[in-house]
Amino acid sequence: MTSRTTHMAWLGTGAICALASAVLHLLLVPSHLTEMPYIGVLFLIGGVALLAVAAGLLGRQRPLGAWLIGAVISIGMIVGFLLSRTVGLPGYRETGWEPPYGILCLLSEVVFVLAFLAWLKAGGAGGAAGGGTGNLRDRQSRERTGAYCVQKPPRREAHGDLQASDPRQAS
Repeated sequence: MTSRTTHMAWLGTGAICALASAVLHLLLVPSHLTEMPYIGVLFLIGGVALLAVAAGLLGRQRPLGAWLIGAVISIGMIVGFLLSRTVGLPGYRETGWEPPYGILCLLSEVVFVLAFLAWLKAGGAGGAAGGGTGNLRDRQSRERTGAYCVQKPPRREAHGDLQASDPRQAS
């Protein structure tokens, strides 16, 4: 695969994972709002933010910000998931893995983070994948910028030099 194709594949993978995690968390909002309201609110905020991340990965020429936000949210959700099943969260401790939701959320978040790291390694943030933009036309435009510069002639320091060098004024 070319670096452009690889770049796009990782963006698509990240967007699908963000969308999956968002949908799964949004499905769980109502039950968590009644059981533990702050968990429901966190699920709502995380779900909406991940919808924006998915859109940002697919719709932006420079997706690094979307990747970073998605990675922070995904890592936060992974940590929250693990804490809620081990030591517990304030006033809340989950006893099971909530099949299929818990495992599917965890899987989509882990794959998102791995896709982000693979995208970075493939040069997505500024390397071979087009300077992070994914837009070949922009990169070519930046490369051509110096080719059309007009050089200004050197300035003469004194007005008198101009008169002395003019052959019509030599009489």
